[in-house]
Amino acid sequence: MENTFYLEIMTPLKQFFQGQAEAIIMPATDGDFSVHVGHEPAAVAVDPGTARFCVEGQWKEVIVGQGFAEVMPDYVILMASSAERPEEIDKARAERSRQMAEERLRQKQSVQEYYRSKTALARAMARLKGAK
Repeated sequence: MENTFYLEIMTPLKQFFQGQAEAIIMPATDGDFSVHVGHEPAAVAVDPGTARFCVEGQWKEVIVGQGFAEVMPDYVILMASSAERPEEIDKARAERSRQMAEERLRQKQSVQEYYRSKTALARAMARLKGAK
């Protein structure tokens, strides 16, 4: 298929998607990053949020954690810390995670703990937003 590229979305625990896609829009550090067939090579830092990809004319969503993507003209490999379908998200659990992360941010912590808490908060917020 000349209007598609190979797309792989994976986490350390599972392969979320593997197949041909027409486009993908990822939440990047400096805004959404869109890829279509023939995109020039790039390395993209992926932020927690909702990624959308088009397969056979149908757009699908995945809530991704922090990660990165390798973009080439004929393939995209997105490697994220987590990947979930919006309907798989437990909203109550995500809300508890958000509250815990916010509480940890209010406490005095080391720089490393601060960044871990910020990452946990960003992931919880992405999950809550995607679950709506």
